[in-house]
Amino acid sequence: MKNQTTVTEFILLGLSSDPQMQIFLFLVFLVIYLITLSGNIVIMVVIRANSHLHTPMYFFLFHLSFVDICYSSVTVPNALRNFLVVHKTISVNGCIAQMFFILLSAAESFILSAMAYDRYAAICDPLRYMEIMRKGICVQLVSGAWTIGFIYALLNTIFTLKLHFCGSNQIHHFSCELPPLLQLACTETLTNQVVLLTSVVIFGSISFLLTLISYIYIISTILRIRSAEGRHKAFSTCSSHLIVVGLLYLTGFLQYTKPSSVSSVLLDEIFSIQYSVLTPMLNPIIYSLKNKEVKTALRKTLGKLKFIR
Repeated sequence: MKNQTTVTEFILLGLSSDPQMQIFLFLVFLVIYLITLSGNIVIMVVIRANSHLHTPMYFFLFHLSFVDICYSSVTVPNALRNFLVVHKTISVNGCIAQMFFILLSAAESFILSAMAYDRYAAICDPLRYMEIMRKGICVQLVSGAWTIGFIYALLNTIFTLKLHFCGSNQIHHFSCELPPLLQLACTETLTNQVVLLTSVVIFGSISFLLTLISYIYIISTILRIRSAEGRHKAFSTCSSHLIVVGLLYLTGFLQYTKPSSVSSVLLDEIFSIQYSVLTPMLNPIIYSLKNKEVKTALRKTLGKLKFIR
């Protein structure tokens, strides 16, 4: 270690070194980012502007859209800059800060768990729904999601700050995520790997089990509904949520729990693009296309804007 230079900045190699491909990727990422921002902002505005959407389900959807905007804004703008510049550098502290905010977005999984619990209350106990999902409980669930995300991010960041980086400073990625960052450390990373794996398994399992248990009760209740129309109506209220949950858990969990022996740069980048770039863009599209109330409210909001003009 004494003969190696301490690293003060990292080079994010990104997705390609070909200049023409970088221009193409810049345009693709820019379009995705603009769709992500506009889609999630529209969802938030529509929920705020329509009083009949001031319900627990849309309270959680509002916060999900906010998380998606934050998550995408942590990684994509810097990636866009790096597609256009020659020196794709980021300071060590800047890289760790970006990693912290990426980890903080784990709050999204617990917001999705809260949304699953909301659907459980609406379908399995509709008569007590407003009592179970009163405003105070909804605020506590969202606050709890952000608190758990903060603890998860802070825990892994504290251990990362203790690492010493020397030698290679090239990150084969477009953002500073923890797994590729650990590969560049000169010091022993076993503790970091144990903390990361343990925190992912504990927090991920809690979130996943809460969602799973809610849906076991939901599905069993839906199957007991006699009419096909009733079953379809009940399932349609949570189908969009199921799609979003599947996208997030599958890619995120595989990214952070797969053994290092099966790690590859291409696989890491595919997983990362899926849950950090595509999922924030797809969430508002899925909810707006699959949810009749959102589509109706969106038409009313657009109608009001046309009337004002």
